[in-house]
This record gives sequence, structure tokens and C-alpha cells, in this order.
Amino acid sequence: METEYDFSQGKRGAIEPTPSGKTRITIRLDDEILAWFRDQVHLAGGGNYQTLINNVLREYIQQHREPLEDTLRRILREELERMGK
Repeated sequence: METEYDFSQGKRGAIEPTPSGKTRITIRLDDEILAWFRDQVHLAGGGNYQTLINNVLREYIQQHREPLEDTLRRILREELERMGK
């Protein structure tokens, strides 16, 4: 180990920049939830538990997204009811 280090060219912040389309956040998850995702990655032989969480959330959103036609029908019904027709 050196007795002195030169940090004159050092930069503050994350070592790896956040990729485009990603946002760094702080989130609190239950210990059991995090352990389950880490176990799944371990059982799969490796990977990234954060990517797995992201994929699960994306799949959930896609399954619960209302189709456009259903959305339009619902809005039209609500507006007709509001207008008293």
C-alpha cells in the first residue's frame, strides 16, 4: 500500500454512469422479498437480481394494462353517465 495517493484527477459520483433509460433510486424492500429474488438468481446459475425485479415488474404491468379499446369504452360510458345520457 502506498503512503500517499494522488486524487487530483479524481471525480465524484458513481464509478459507472447510469445507462440511458435507467434511473438510480433508493427503494426499501422487505428482507424476504430481496432474499427470494437473490435466491432465484442463484438457482438460475447467476445473473442480476435487480434485472429480475425489473423484469417481474414489467411483466406485471403488461398483464394489468387495460387494452386501448377497453379504456375508450370505459371513458365513453363514464362521460355519458356524467352527462346524464
